[in-house]
Amino acid sequence: MNHHADRPDDSASGQEPGPPHGGRPPHDRTPNDRRAHDRPAHDPPPLDPPPHDRPAHDRPAHERPRGEQPRGAHPRWAHPPRPRPYLPPGWRPPYMGPPLPPVPPGTRLPPVPFAPLAPPVPPPAPPPPFPAAVPDNARGVIWAFVPFITLGYGTPFSFLYAAIRRGSWSLGATAAGYGVGTAAVLTMLQVGNPFLVVLATFLGVLLWIAGTGHAFAVRSKVFPGDVPRNRRNQHAIEVARYRRSLRDEARALAAEDPALARELRIGRPDLPRAYDDGGLVDVNHAPREILAALPGMTPELADRVVRVREERGGFVSAEEMAVDADIPPDVLPLMADYTIFLK
Repeated sequence: MNHHADRPDDSASGQEPGPPHGGRPPHDRTPNDRRAHDRPAHDPPPLDPPPHDRPAHDRPAHERPRGEQPRGAHPRWAHPPRPRPYLPPGWRPPYMGPPLPPVPPGTRLPPVPFAPLAPPVPPPAPPPPFPAAVPDNARGVIWAFVPFITLGYGTPFSFLYAAIRRGSWSLGATAAGYGVGTAAVLTMLQVGNPFLVVLATFLGVLLWIAGTGHAFAVRSKVFPGDVPRNRRNQHAIEVARYRRSLRDEARALAAEDPALARELRIGRPDLPRAYDDGGLVDVNHAPREILAALPGMTPELADRVVRVREERGGFVSAEEMAVDADIPPDVLPLMADYTIFLK
């Protein structure tokens, strides 16, 4: 039995086939009807306002404040872009050369060693401890050529300059001898005797050649190669002499006015002071550590000096300290220049 037999035929009843309940066919629906048909049965709940529109105490824990990026944010937005390096106007990249020709397939290229962009710069060499000698060759050569240029007539004057420069009596006597010979030649030339003229000419040539050779022979003695002084060593010597003068002035002041010397704290490098005494140490009042730092002193000798000082109330001189504290004789000259004894 066919179950469709009991359903009334739409064509028989004269009605056109269509959707049930009198609805419109799908092709006759408007866009609004289609959106209404696709809308779910229940509307979603309203969205929460953005985080910046609600107060902090009413904000859920899973929400982030405005401006904070989530963990998966793009690095472009996570960090600001770095500034580009400054390039001067008109700068162009260096020319790397023409392009290489294509390599045939299967060709093995030899390994290219790595070459640095610039050769390494060696560190500067330290200055030599003693600078090399620089002889004064220019002035010496000019001085030696004076007899040759003047045909021997300037030989006495050049040797006289050498004698004054070096303070040498032998060079002075040589200058006098050349002067006498030059005067004799000039005198014989003035007489008019042919024999004396020939003799004067011979002596003049002899003095010319001998004076030039003699000048070149003693040139290194007149203009020796002086070694320039080391500036650091010279400064150290000047400082040592200056501090020695300060110690002498402090001793003289202590001898004239001991109360002022105590007020200026002469010989007390362990106390703050404004007076520079050149490094003096007051043996009668300085602590043990300062005494042990004196030249030639040892901690045992410093302990002995402090013990004898407390027993006898101090010393008058370095000799008395050496006798009472049994200071070795070789130590006393080392420390005598730096000690002072104030009462």
